[in-house]
Amino acid sequence: MQLHVNIQGQGEPLIILHGLFGTLENWGSQIKVLAEQYQVYAVDLRNHGRSPHSDEMTYAAMADDIAELMDNHGLQSAHILGHSMGGKAAMQLALTQPERIRQLIIVDIAPVQYSHDHDTVIQGLKSVRLDTVTSRREAEQQLAEQVTDTGLRQFLLKNLYRSENGFAWRMNLAVIESQYANISAPPEGNTYQGNTLFIKGGQSEYITLEHKDALLQYFPAASYKIIQNAGHWPHAEKPAAFSKLVLNFLQENN
Repeated sequence: MQLHVNIQGQGEPLIILHGLFGTLENWGSQIKVLAEQYQVYAVDLRNHGRSPHSDEMTYAAMADDIAELMDNHGLQSAHILGHSMGGKAAMQLALTQPERIRQLIIVDIAPVQYSHDHDTVIQGLKSVRLDTVTSRREAEQQLAEQVTDTGLRQFLLKNLYRSENGFAWRMNLAVIESQYANISAPPEGNTYQGNTLFIKGGQSEYITLEHKDALLQYFPAASYKIIQNAGHWPHAEKPAAFSKLVLNFLQENN
């Protein structure tokens, strides 16, 4: 699968993987900062953004997509930075093809099974009547009936675009819904012995003390940082603190 990728900067390669319902565009400010010192490959994962759609949505498939992208760009290995679903895809690559990873950064996700906590979001997206919507404002009004959080709505609406036949979602919503059990599943493999940093939003519950054993089981060399007053999107909520953590980790362990 030929993933859509935006490449900026010069230096050692750093691949950025977004989360569920996201796109590489969510990482605009971080890409700009990180590209001052690295060659950043910001990726749209399968069934997201401008990358191709597929009926398969597993972490094994996503890891293979990343390895294929690296092969296509002549990258034997790269630093990998993954958030949420993209973090699990990055973990899967590290657990099955560790030689492709220079250093690994995982943002606000653990290598565990999660409950189905996106049902409201999926139903909200499905409730938007794309065949009759005439403006983004109208789409937001319909989405707001189920997705009440303004920030989350704005994040989701970044997937909305005007096609030749009217408004549409860039994401493959039908497959995301049908394959959600795979998306909430943990990555699978042995262990990754390399340098790994887990970054947690202080107000997020995606990583808890209950996850410590699983985290160290798969990533025994992992270190752990918390960005206070941030939720599940610390890279967007506290951008300066986030980029500082990432750069310090990459440079101290290089």
